[in-house]
Amino acid sequence: MKLKDKKIAILATDGFEKSELFQPYEALKNENAEVHIISIKEGEIKSWNDGNWEETITVDHLVTDINESDYHALVLPGGVINPDLLRVNEDVLSFIRDFFESGKPVAAICHAPWLLVSAKVIENRKVTSYKSIKDDIKNAGANWVDQEVVVDNGLVTSRKPDDLPSFVDKIIEEVKEGKHKNQVVNA
Repeated sequence: MKLKDKKIAILATDGFEKSELFQPYEALKNENAEVHIISIKEGEIKSWNDGNWEETITVDHLVTDINESDYHALVLPGGVINPDLLRVNEDVLSFIRDFFESGKPVAAICHAPWLLVSAKVIENRKVTSYKSIKDDIKNAGANWVDQEVVVDNGLVTSRKPDDLPSFVDKIIEEVKEGKHKNQVVNA
């Protein structure tokens, strides 16, 4: 079963980890989902890969111009720069919280769970992340585990680019399942 008629938002800005945006983007498109790049700036955003700026991708919409109700799921790629820039933007945090409040799947990899911390949506949730932000995750009240991919009521988290195959598979599975009644803010 493909993801025809499903719209997925990928929220990112400059400094996203190249593979963590492009691999889910391509996989979701291959499943016939409509995938939009959402950002805090217009034009193109630049990826980060092995210590260098690399490939760009065109932004489809500003986060201020769209609503969670336009989408079936949200994907948050990591990298260090990307989530650090996004997590101080209240429009971004509100957009993320709206997905939790509506019960829609949210997927975050690597450093992207920083966004979940700032949006205050991971308390009492089982999650994983890149190991360097483990304490941040725990201090936000989440149960941090060191696993390739973790799913908690529609919230999909993963640790690093090596985990992308499992992460992408779980995103697709969760989008097919749809809303999760227990995918709420501070469940």
